[in-house]
Amino acid sequence: MIGGVEVGFGLITCQRYPGDARTDADLYRDAVEVAVRAEELGFDSVWVSEHHFLDDGYMPSLLPVCAAIAARTSRVRIGTAVLLAPLHDPVRLAEDAATVDLLSNGRFTLGLGLGWREEEFEGMRIPMRSRRPRLVDSIAILRQAWSDGLVTGTEATPYPGVSVTPKPPRAGGPPIWIGGFAEPAVRRAGAIADGFMGSDVTPETLAEAVGWAREEVERRGGDPDAFEVSVHLPTFPWHGDDAWERVRDHHWYVSWKYDDMEPARGRTGPPAAAPPIPADREAELRDSILLGEPAAVAERILALRDAAGGRLHYIARLYWPGMDPAVRDESMRIFADEVVPLLR
Repeated sequence: MIGGVEVGFGLITCQRYPGDARTDADLYRDAVEVAVRAEELGFDSVWVSEHHFLDDGYMPSLLPVCAAIAARTSRVRIGTAVLLAPLHDPVRLAEDAATVDLLSNGRFTLGLGLGWREEEFEGMRIPMRSRRPRLVDSIAILRQAWSDGLVTGTEATPYPGVSVTPKPPRAGGPPIWIGGFAEPAVRRAGAIADGFMGSDVTPETLAEAVGWAREEVERRGGDPDAFEVSVHLPTFPWHGDDAWERVRDHHWYVSWKYDDMEPARGRTGPPAAAPPIPADREAELRDSILLGEPAAVAERILALRDAAGGRLHYIARLYWPGMDPAVRDESMRIFADEVVPLLR
């Protein structure tokens, strides 16, 4: 940690940018290679993200990719940002997460989220109205599974007293973070998890959220200083006047794709291209990314660190579907070599 800031690389999604001729094998191979490069550059962590049934192939299966990254790295933390807990059987998730934690020698962090797309819940045959209790029950069952004794589950999700193996290498299992930035999600994280992950934050909104989380940590008798605070934001450090032109189309695609997820329901074939950026959206889009010279990027990260109370896990969203890998790699290098030293 430098100056109270840990830095992560993400969010790896393996999305196929429209017109990208690479195979799925190529995209997943690149996902592992870019994680290896992040470790070589000194990043503290790498993160993958989950969605299902999308025409651009957004990564649906996170833990196999985490295991592949674990096999190729030795130091970097590996995390999910986020795994959609209500879509997974908790005992099976406990087994798979413990296996990744073993393969990584205790470097795994399990970030969990509720999910929000009806198609995903319908496709997995899980009632969407059950997502909040399923998330809470999942965390309770994960804790049981990673401890001694039999897993009996909860009242809503019972199990017949099963002995779950393997056990993770760390007592209590890997850290569990909850993704989300609405007050109920942040308070839920403070009450039952080890950290929270936010996005689309400002220093003001982050400071408020940290306060909510710490209130809940104190209410359960935990140590607020041990609770981890993380944010992930679009990031593109670059030298020169063409930084926005380099990243604009890729940033727009990632942003637009969230809007397109409902219209894309049931869509097959190659991924649809994003429409031109509306004139009234471009300024907003540009403001949402930490962009440009290293000093400007570092200044905004430090403001978030201070808002978080002096300790922050900042995940730089430096993974851009469709971007020339040479440009992406150069931006990663600039972040590692020129932004990180300014965070001291």
